[in-house]
Parts: sequence; structure tokens; C-alpha cells
Amino acid sequence: MRQNPSFAFTDVAELRRLIDRNPWVTLVSATPEGLTASHYAVLLDEGREDLTIVGHVGRPDDAIHGLGERELLVVVQGPHGYISPNWYGDGPAVPTWNFVSAHLSGVPEILSPEENLAVLDRLVARFESRMPDPRMMWERPNDADFVTKLERGTVGFRLTPTKVVAKRKLSQNRPDDVVETIIGELSGDGPFRNPALAAVMRRSQDARAAARAGDAG
Repeated sequence: MRQNPSFAFTDVAELRRLIDRNPWVTLVSATPEGLTASHYAVLLDEGREDLTIVGHVGRPDDAIHGLGERELLVVVQGPHGYISPNWYGDGPAVPTWNFVSAHLSGVPEILSPEENLAVLDRLVARFESRMPDPRMMWERPNDADFVTKLERGTVGFRLTPTKVVAKRKLSQNRPDDVVETIIGELSGDGPFRNPALAAVMRRSQDARAAARAGDAG
């Protein structure tokens, strides 16, 4: 991903927030047969405060990606959406696309079966806990044999990225009044309504305003 200093995204706490809220990622690796991409859910490593992630792939994706042997690129895609030139005012303008994305690269570490089971357990709990009647991984009708067989069909990994390229293109190059108009349009009921993107833009806009106020003080 080509970086643009105006849209660079380097704050670790905000990047962790991005990963936590957008766990469905794309895994990309270069193989002897060419580029390969897969899609899986990941979690932040609960024992770390950096951008280390944990996850799993189903067999034989581990062999296809050369997991643990070759560099893996993990693409995290946050909220994104179309921005109409009508929202810029009366001057010349063309449409664009606002987005938040991060690319994490490194050679992953393969987890032991016990570590992989713990990650699978966390993954199920993360999403199933929102259900009115959650069914956790170790609860009946699942039994230990079923869960163990499930684990054997997967390979867990931990990736501490050695390279991070992240971009947050949220109309930062536009005047405040234009940004407010865009947020309003994304929050409304028009054809390009996008509350998730509007919320990220609001968070960014408020942070920039607070930073300017701090600089002025």
C-alpha cells in the first residue's frame, strides 16, 4: 500500500482498536505457484500491548501459505465508503473513497496445540458471547473429543509484525466545514449512508481538533 504522509496512521492504540473492531482479515503470501490469499478472523494477543495478533488457518492452508516459513501479509480493512463531490461544495471536484486500512507483515510463529485451543476458545467466546443464549466451544453438546478433532484440523499462529503500513484517508485534507458535511451525509439516510465510516471520521475529526487546541495552548 502506497503511503501518503497526509494519511499516515501510526498510533499503536488506534491501530489496536482497528484490529479489534475489524477481525476478519485477508492473509496474503507469495508461493511457488503465485500469490495466494485466504480470509480468517484474528485476535490481538491478550498477553501483549503491541500489534501482535493470533489466529488460525484450516488445513491445508498452512502448507499452501508456507505458514511459519515465509513472510505473511495480513490486510486489516476498517470502515470505508464512497464520498460524493456534491458534498464538497460548488467548486471543481471528483468523487473519492475514504477508508482505514493496515498491512501487517512478518513470519508467523506456529502455535502448539494447547495454544491453538486457547485461541480457538477465545475466538468463539469473542463472538458467541453476544448471543442471547451463548454456546461456548467446550459446552455441551460439544465434548472433548469433538473439540480436539476440531483443533487438529487447524493450525494456530502468532504474528508479531516486523513491518506495518497503515493508512487513514478520512478527508483530512479538506476544510473542517467540508468534513462536517461529509460526516452528516454519511450519517443521514441517503444512498451512501455509512454510519461506521461516519463514526470513524468523527473520532478522527475530534482528535485533530483536540490536538490543534493543545498546540494553541
